[in-house]
Amino acid sequence: MKVWISSLLAAAVSLAAAAAVAADNYPTKPVTLLVSYPAGGSVDVTARILQGPLARELGQPVVVDNRAGAGGSIATAQVARAPADGYTVLFTLSSHTINPAIYGKLPFDTEKDFAPVSLVASTPQVLVAHPSFPPSSLAELASHARGSKEGISYGSAGTGSPGHMAGELYRIKTGLPMVHVAYRGGGPATVDVLSGQIPLLWVSLPAIAQYIKTGKVKALAVSTPSRFPEIPNVPTVAESIPGFNVDSWNAIFVPAATPPAVIKKLEQALMAVTRQPEVRQALLKQGAAAVGSSARELDKVVKAEIPLWQSLTKEASIKID
Repeated sequence: MKVWISSLLAAAVSLAAAAAVAADNYPTKPVTLLVSYPAGGSVDVTARILQGPLARELGQPVVVDNRAGAGGSIATAQVARAPADGYTVLFTLSSHTINPAIYGKLPFDTEKDFAPVSLVASTPQVLVAHPSFPPSSLAELASHARGSKEGISYGSAGTGSPGHMAGELYRIKTGLPMVHVAYRGGGPATVDVLSGQIPLLWVSLPAIAQYIKTGKVKALAVSTPSRFPEIPNVPTVAESIPGFNVDSWNAIFVPAATPPAVIKKLEQALMAVTRQPEVRQALLKQGAAAVGSSARELDKVVKAEIPLWQSLTKEASIKID
């Protein structure tokens, strides 16, 4: 019996030592960023800006793999089941803290199944309209909506997306007859507003910035308390509705059991990348502000936002069974 126990202990020590060595040598192969929304959307745009610089910082290729659907939950569930070795990481947006409030059941626990790594960028949601849509300001939109018998449709990247939250908060605050249309990501939604298939869209600035600048859509307002430097002439919703604020962020998470040494290497690499002037400028041009937070700071954001979104979704009666 003693020999058997000794053998088990020796094996456990050996495995622990091997895991420690693997963590210290991380990474030794390509790292996959599992992006929770489709190509062309704001999350994808930000991920691809970081892809090259992060690969150089880690010394290994970084692969962007888009796995869209269910408000980002498909990619999130896949990362929750992935080996906790730092080679499959989740690149998502603030719907990560919204989904627990709107889905009756998720195949993961948002707080327990993931370890935060870094909040890498922040961006406003923008309310844009097709050029043929008559209103060009929030005041004109309010007047137009009140005269509509069926209400005004607005799109978002999906049920529970930051754009959806911005749209519902705006609807609740104004009492206007606004009807939500959910898409599978910001890319498809952007295509439809560009073609005039839908009159309005709440979307992250990186996904729509180029079309605002070229006049293919007109921007009515941004969701953050302050105007964004890249589109300074676009007013905030808060200028007409004091206190209105819906911030959208992009962040990286890994499976909860990922070794602290691996998380630290990823955290430090992302903080270094987001300090690079060329990365900051590229993000800014796309409508995102580089952040590069610590894992601890991201953890605080997650724990603060989950109850906030639970309150809003309850008031707006948003639920997916």
